[in-house]
Amino acid sequence: MEELHYHPNSLARNFANGSSYAMGLVIDAKDENTFSNAFFNRSVFAIETVAQNNGYNLLIVNDRDGIDSISSIEKLVFERKVDGLILPPSTIKPKLIKKFLELEFPFVVLGEPKLFKTESSWVDVNNKQGSENAIEHLVSKGYKRIAYVYDEKNNLFEQNRLEGYKNGLKKAGLKINDEYIIETPRDKEKYYEETVKILSGSNPPDAFLCSNNDIAFHVLKAIKAKQFIVPDQIGMITFDNYPIAEYMDPPLSVIDVDTYALGEQVANILLQKIERNNSSNQHTLISTKLILRESTND
Repeated sequence: MEELHYHPNSLARNFANGSSYAMGLVIDAKDENTFSNAFFNRSVFAIETVAQNNGYNLLIVNDRDGIDSISSIEKLVFERKVDGLILPPSTIKPKLIKKFLELEFPFVVLGEPKLFKTESSWVDVNNKQGSENAIEHLVSKGYKRIAYVYDEKNNLFEQNRLEGYKNGLKKAGLKINDEYIIETPRDKEKYYEETVKILSGSNPPDAFLCSNNDIAFHVLKAIKAKQFIVPDQIGMITFDNYPIAEYMDPPLSVIDVDTYALGEQVANILLQKIERNNSSNQHTLISTKLILRESTND
């Protein structure tokens, strides 16, 4: 083999085994920010690592319609170019999932889906737990009028974070004030404007929980513009440690999300389905971790 520089023909091997030795990762082609998302990239790195360690290639495909309305996902499946798929919740369409179930084709959802929740395996971050822990900590530090700032209210993970925020207030015996729940479009100017507006009221919040770093940056900017002092007058916690929470002034306490574990778990579940014909569905929530810094008197 060495003298003749022989290498096995992977196509012939795959044909003989009835396997492509590839797993597919579907991305939402409509979201232009997908590849600039540090959390997405961390999860992809984990998926790629698991795939390579088990002799599989990772094929990334956009969710878009092709010729004769046959989607790129359907082509992967029907042409057996992959042995299984990892899907984002946004691609869960009834016709597609019903076809997967009919064909007994392995797939796992990266994120908790709204549709086919019990009929599919999925892995997500425990967003409710994250919000509840954040509220518990803020209350323990004496903050009582806690606002929540978020966007994309149609996303299930945002709804879960909001529910966790409300649950945390209830557990602490605090009233849920709708005026302190700030839902904005994904607009940097709106984050700032809405924060300035609520801080200008007669009973402004004394703490903020933000759904991501981008929101937190503009909320903090507005707090400083209104000349409030963090954490003495206003406390702050944000979801996500990356990319800038620890570099803000002051460094922000965060609900850390382990996106590597997220990708690793979803890839391992898919491998079980492919190699062990494991048809049972798993629903897994990855725990969050509270990292305390100067924005909450720590």
